[in-house]
Amino acid sequence: MTRSVIDPITRIEGHLRAEMEVGSDGRVSEAWMCGCCFRGMELVVRNRKPEDASFIVQRICGVCPTSHGHSATIAAERSLGITIPNNARIIRNIIEGAETLHSHILWFYNLAALDYVDPLNGAYNADPATAHDVAEAYGLASTDFAALKDRLVKFAKNGQLSIFSGNWFKGNVSGSSYHRSVESEFVLPPEADLILTAHYLEALTFQAKSSEIAGIIGGKMPHPMTIIPGGTDFVPTMEKLDDLKGLVDEICAWVDKTILPDTLAVAKFYGAALTFGDSIDDFGAFGVFERPFDASTSYVDRMNNRYFPGGIFHMSTGKVDDVDESLITEYVGHSWYEGEEDLEPFAQGVRPAFTEYNVEDRYTWNKCPRYDKKPLEVGPLGRVLVAYGRGDADIKGYVDTVISELNKNLAEGLYDEFKDQIPLSNGKITVANLNSTLGRVAARNIETVHTAHLMQQWITELCEALASGDSTYFVEATTDNGYNGAGLWEAPRGALYHAEKIEGGLIKDYQIIIPTTWNIAPKDPEGVHGPMEQALVGVPVADVEKPINALRTVHSYDPCTACAVHVVEPKTGKSFETVTSPWGVK
Repeated sequence: MTRSVIDPITRIEGHLRAEMEVGSDGRVSEAWMCGCCFRGMELVVRNRKPEDASFIVQRICGVCPTSHGHSATIAAERSLGITIPNNARIIRNIIEGAETLHSHILWFYNLAALDYVDPLNGAYNADPATAHDVAEAYGLASTDFAALKDRLVKFAKNGQLSIFSGNWFKGNVSGSSYHRSVESEFVLPPEADLILTAHYLEALTFQAKSSEIAGIIGGKMPHPMTIIPGGTDFVPTMEKLDDLKGLVDEICAWVDKTILPDTLAVAKFYGAALTFGDSIDDFGAFGVFERPFDASTSYVDRMNNRYFPGGIFHMSTGKVDDVDESLITEYVGHSWYEGEEDLEPFAQGVRPAFTEYNVEDRYTWNKCPRYDKKPLEVGPLGRVLVAYGRGDADIKGYVDTVISELNKNLAEGLYDEFKDQIPLSNGKITVANLNSTLGRVAARNIETVHTAHLMQQWITELCEALASGDSTYFVEATTDNGYNGAGLWEAPRGALYHAEKIEGGLIKDYQIIIPTTWNIAPKDPEGVHGPMEQALVGVPVADVEKPINALRTVHSYDPCTACAVHVVEPKTGKSFETVTSPWGVK
C-alpha cells in the first residue's frame, strides 16, 4: 500500500486533508476529505445583538468577510422586517463585487496558476521576441518580456526560490540553465510560461486595487465596518466616487485583456483536465448582487432576480429549480459532532465531540449539508450554470465563447491523445463538460469578467441615483416576523447560509453553512460522498509522490482550507512522505 502525504498543500486557506485510494489503473478509486479545524463561530455570536453578528462573523474569513457580513445582515433584516434603500443596495453590490474580484484574481493567478505555469521554465528557456509573437497569436496581454526574463533569472540564481521552488514542477536549476524532467506534468511552452508569469506579477497589483475599493467603502479591508442591518453607513462624496470609478475602470480594462484569454491559452495545453474532476448532478446558488426590490418582493423572487440568480441546476436535464430553504439539512454521522441523524440546521445544532480519525466512521470536523437529501456543489460553476440555465444573456455569451474555443481545440487535434476520455455530445464539447477540473477554472474566470463589467454599471447607477437627489442610505427597523431570519447569499466560493433565532433582543441560536462545507462534505447517511470527494474519484495519478492532478482538482474549488493529501495505492507496499512549508522548503 502506497501512501503519499503533502502537509500542507499551499496556495489555499485553512486546514484540509484529502485521503485518496488509487486503483491498479492509476486513477483515484475513493477519496475522503477531512476538515481539520473546529472553530464554532456559531457559538461566539450567541447572546449578542443581531446588529453585532455582521461584524463578528466576518472573522470567519479574511478573504470573504464582506460576504459573511452581508449574509448575517440579510438574516437580521429578514428577522426585523427591514427593506434597505436603493442606494444601500447599489453600495453593497459594489463592495461585494470588489471582494469577488480580489478573491478571483488572487485565486487564478497567485494560487491556482502554479498548478499549470512553471515560471522557471519561462525565465530560463523562453525567447522574449517569440513570447511577443505568442502573446499576439493567442490574444494575450504583452509586456517587456526581456526585462521580466532577466528579473526572474536573477531571482532564481539567488537561491531563494520561494513559491517558484519547483517542488511540483520537476525541474532543476543548474548553473545558468533550467531543465524540466520528461516526467513533468507541466506542459506549457517556455514563452507561455513567461507570459503567464508576467500576469501573475501584475495580478498582485490588481487584486490589491480590488481590495482598495472595498476599503474605501468599508472603512477598511478586510472586515469592513459599513455593512449594517438597515443599509449602509457609507455616504459617498464626489471625490470618493471619482476614486471608485477610476479603480473599477482600471481593473476592468486589465481583466478584459488577461483572465479569459489566459484561461483559453491554458486550455490549449491542459485539455486533459476536461476528462477528470466531474462531481455530481446538482449545482446550487443562492444568488448574489441585488437588483431593485421592495417590501412586497418575496425572498425567493429576490434570489431569482439577482444579477447571479439563485437556483438549483440539474446537469442531467438542464432544468433549474427555485431554492427552497426548508430542504437544507445537515448530517453529522461521519463528523466529530454528537448525533447520527440528518436534521435541519437548528435541530442539528453545534455539539463537538472528537473521537478519532477513521474514514470508516468519523473523519472530519466538516458537517455534511444536503439539499433535498442529496449533495450539492456550490461555487462559481454553480452560479454560472444557474445563470446559464435561467437564460442570462451575458453569461450565455461568455459560456458559449469558451465552449466554442474548446471545440476549436478539439477540431484542430489538440485533444486527440485523450479525446476518447472526454464525454462528448454528438462529437462536441458542451455545457455538461464544464463539470470538470478545467470547467471550474473557466467558470470562475467567466464570473470575474462579468463582475468587473457589472461594477462599472453599478458605479454609473450610483452616480445617477445621487444626481436625482436620492440621499437615503439607511432605514430603521419597523416590524419583525417573529425574530427568525436567514440570509441566503453567496461568497466568492459559493452558497452561503446564515440563520438566527432572536429572543429578548439577543441571538439565542445561530447557524452557518459556508461554501466549502457543501463542497468538502463527507459521506451522507446513504454512503454517498460529497462533491469534492466524488470529483477526486477518477483523477489520474501518474506519480503518487506528486499527485498534481489531484491538487489541480482540489484547487479548482478554491476551498477555504489548507490541505494535507494522502494517496493510497493498494497494489504496492511503498511509503512516502514529504512536508512542504509555505516558503517552498522541503
